[in-house]
Amino acid sequence: MTQFAQAYGPYALIAGGSDGLGAAFAEALARRGLNLVLLARNESRLAETANRLRAAHGVEVIPIAIDLADSGKVTQQIGALKVSIGLLVYNAAYAPIGPFEDATAEQLALATDVNVRTPLLLTKLLTGPMIERRRGGIILMSSLAGSQGSPNIATYAATKSFNSILAEGLWHELKPRGVDVLACVAGAILTPGYRQAGGTKQAPGTMDAAAVAEGALGALGRGPIFIPGAVNKIGRFVLTRLLSRRAAIGIMSKNTGGLS
Repeated sequence: MTQFAQAYGPYALIAGGSDGLGAAFAEALARRGLNLVLLARNESRLAETANRLRAAHGVEVIPIAIDLADSGKVTQQIGALKVSIGLLVYNAAYAPIGPFEDATAEQLALATDVNVRTPLLLTKLLTGPMIERRRGGIILMSSLAGSQGSPNIATYAATKSFNSILAEGLWHELKPRGVDVLACVAGAILTPGYRQAGGTKQAPGTMDAAAVAEGALGALGRGPIFIPGAVNKIGRFVLTRLLSRRAAIGIMSKNTGGLS
């Protein structure tokens, strides 16, 4: 715990940190003694999570209610903070669900802003000071959906593929500079968002949010990609190494076609 805080403290920033997987990351990091900056849009849930973590772990928590689609405002506010951020966990995501033909231009732009533009610019903003200190970490949440085309969530899957490839490249670039980068390529996670999207029937390999957060934090510094859960590791190997792309897309369609 102490070594982790020394490597990635004193503050961790969690984008999408009010509930679900983001709150699980916040809990795990507070338990390790890191102070927190939590970004999310829902002010009341954000305040509730911040108060709970302060009371339970005695850490400082800075909640910032903000729309993560506004990358300019996000980077402006974070750049103005007078705290040293040693770890970025970008968990926020927006997923237009349904046939691509039904998606609006606004939904597609929102997915690009939340899932690609803001994590890219936050990573750029925060890695500069990390490189100067020669320590720090970046965790970008990706998805098994981004390993191949995923019908019914095609735009979301494409943005998650972006984050995986970005993390792999930065892992190689920044490791010699003391900064660890990781893409957490997760399957289905039991979060409020998953249930709202029609996840009452659990997909194979569905995991608890706390287990995913702990696994990702434990994998930081050990390689560019972490896949939580044995079932998901096997599934990704089969889909990306053994099957044709056509077959892999067909299998993904069976898992994503029922989302709404």
